[in-house]
Amino acid sequence: MPSPPYPILVISYVDETRAALTDVLNKAGVAAAPCVSFCEAENLALNGFYSGILVDLPSIIKSKGEEKIVAYTLANFFPILRVRTMGGMIIPMAMPGSAKQDKNLDDFLSKTCPAFEPRKLRQFRRHPVCLSTLVNYKNCEIRGFTLNISWGGMFIVDLHAEQFRVGAPVSILIPEFGCTIFAEVCRIKPWGIERHPSGIGLLFSHLDKTVEPVISSITRTSKEFDRDRLAV
Repeated sequence: MPSPPYPILVISYVDETRAALTDVLNKAGVAAAPCVSFCEAENLALNGFYSGILVDLPSIIKSKGEEKIVAYTLANFFPILRVRTMGGMIIPMAMPGSAKQDKNLDDFLSKTCPAFEPRKLRQFRRHPVCLSTLVNYKNCEIRGFTLNISWGGMFIVDLHAEQFRVGAPVSILIPEFGCTIFAEVCRIKPWGIERHPSGIGLLFSHLDKTVEPVISSITRTSKEFDRDRLAV
């Protein structure tokens, strides 16, 4: 029987409940990452790979403010099983109007979580914007334009994206602002494969003091307040 390739985030405000859910996963041979809050789970998901979320339903109901927004964001990103604990039993609980979920823990662990493509939670919100770019790659300047940009990186449209390789360092000149940003290729979308413009996803290596004001003026946000969260 397949099992989740990465740990399951376990979320509950109650220590005993969190420990009980973690114990159930451990007995099933599945790694668990217990979290005392949704914000703690978000921080883990920003920096590592996880296969799903096992959460105590009362904790979702009690979440307020930022916690509620993060709970909604995580539930729309990962496979999730909302449960109540009764003694040694775990009972799946559906919420009115919520997306469908598995009827039992076995299906969640053996079918839904293994089918999920693990990826890190996006740290910053994408902003759709078109900017002319000159990408320096292997001492060649390649013209392109942005599809979107964030505080963490950008997607540049390129009809010959296959010439790049993931992990390769590049520099991007944005002529409109006269600034250069250093980055690495983190994703390649070849031409004609998907119903999506071909190009390269870039992860910024660092943003110096000359670049940060440019990103701020483009996104019209400050870095610390531009998390990629969904409105509830």
